[in-house]
Amino acid sequence: MWFMRRLHRDRAGFTLIELVIIIAVLGILAAVAIPRYVDMVSEAKKSSCKGALGGLRSAVSIYYANTALTTGTATWPPIASVRTIGVVMAHEIPKNPYQLSTSAPDSIVTGVTKGVIVGVRGGWAYLAATGEIWPNTNVAGESSF
Repeated sequence: MWFMRRLHRDRAGFTLIELVIIIAVLGILAAVAIPRYVDMVSEAKKSSCKGALGGLRSAVSIYYANTALTTGTATWPPIASVRTIGVVMAHEIPKNPYQLSTSAPDSIVTGVTKGVIVGVRGGWAYLAATGEIWPNTNVAGESSF
C-alpha cells in the first residue's frame, strides 16, 4: 500500500482545470495586448510619415531660400530637381509608410491640390508652383498633414 501512495505522489503534470485557467489567462492577455500593438503600429506609421514629410518640406524651403540668396529671385524647385539626389535632398526621397511597396513609396508625382491623391504610383505629391508637398495616400487621413 505504501508503494501506491508514493507512485501517486511522484506523478507530474497539470490537471485539466489548471490548463483551462492558463488558456483563459492567455486569452485575456491576448485580447488586451493585440489592440495596443495595432495602435502602436498605426502611431509609428503616422510619426514616420510626419518625420519624412518634415524633411521633404525643409529641403524644399531651403532650396527656395537658397535661390533667393544666389539669384535674387526665390523660386520653388521643379519636380525633376526634387527627384534628383543632391539637388534638393542630399539623399534619396524617404518612403511614404502608408504607400504599398509595390507602388513606389519613395517616388514623387506632380500634385494638383494639397490633399488630393494623384494616381496610385507616387508616395508623395508635389506642387511646384507653391512648393507644397504632401503624402499621396489617404489611408489614415495623412494627406492632410
